[in-house]
Amino acid sequence: MTDDDGTLGGYVRIHQRPPAFGGNDGEAYTVSTLVDDDPDPAGRFGAALIFIRWSTVGDKAVGHLETEYLAFGGTPDEALSPVLALTLQQVKTHLDRCIAVHQSGQESSP
Repeated sequence: MTDDDGTLGGYVRIHQRPPAFGGNDGEAYTVSTLVDDDPDPAGRFGAALIFIRWSTVGDKAVGHLETEYLAFGGTPDEALSPVLALTLQQVKTHLDRCIAVHQSGQESSP
């Protein structure tokens, strides 16, 4: 992988911290990756993004959102590789999509 801070993996390597985003809901989020601890029945590990929502003053986590699996691989590293190669703009698009899905689920609840 290259040291391009325009990708998720490159940003974390260069800046030694996760990137932060303002969501389309006006809230502040940071992003990290998730990968299965164990393979599925087909022997694949799944990888996804998790977005941590921060309090208004940024002193504590107050919620989170997760994407669906974005990649699969025969090992955790193989599954994570394409997720870490996502551009920060692609990560932001996933965040905004997660927020929209979450909001639509809340609006349909009694």
